[in-house]
Amino acid sequence: MPSIDNSNKHLDLGCGDHARNPYSAPELYGVDLSLGDREADDNFKTCNLVCEPIPFSDAFFASVSAFDVIEHIPRQSVDHERKIIVNPFILVMNEIHRVLKPNGLFYALTPAYPSPEAFQDPTHVNIITEGTHQYFCGDNADAKRYGFIGKFKVIEAQRIYPKYAQTAERSLVTVIKNAHKKYVKRSISHFVWQLQAIK
Repeated sequence: MPSIDNSNKHLDLGCGDHARNPYSAPELYGVDLSLGDREADDNFKTCNLVCEPIPFSDAFFASVSAFDVIEHIPRQSVDHERKIIVNPFILVMNEIHRVLKPNGLFYALTPAYPSPEAFQDPTHVNIITEGTHQYFCGDNADAKRYGFIGKFKVIEAQRIYPKYAQTAERSLVTVIKNAHKKYVKRSISHFVWQLQAIK
């Protein structure tokens, strides 16, 4: 796994009042619809990712995370005023790429098909599969036909037990425990991505 510059900034999407920091970056930022008990300031801002850009400048972050967030971003919606179909998920991935520095890392954890956790919450409108991340990776990423303008490289993409995905580091013990959940108990509900921004 590529190393991250720990002198840099990390952004947690959907941070609420408890921002995550899977790369242990020293400067933590966050955005969400609501910040809970936290007051908005220069580091923590309210933002509706479905219809607003991430409120930070280009190439501002060494890393971005989204824990149980992207499944809430619609794949398509209709702009009735302009009478067009928009692709909020594509736009969010564009925004993530925009705010990442060259070689910056995107860490996403989400419930994935076919696990019931992917479907049971009625606000899960973007069902993630084991191949969804590939639409945003490589020179000829399939998402480009829908307006994706970035490029990512896959660092990690695997089914994972959520408890073992709170940090980007994978100890040998964690790998063994995760394999036990995956192959013996068959009880893994989530999928983790680590994607590197190519610019």
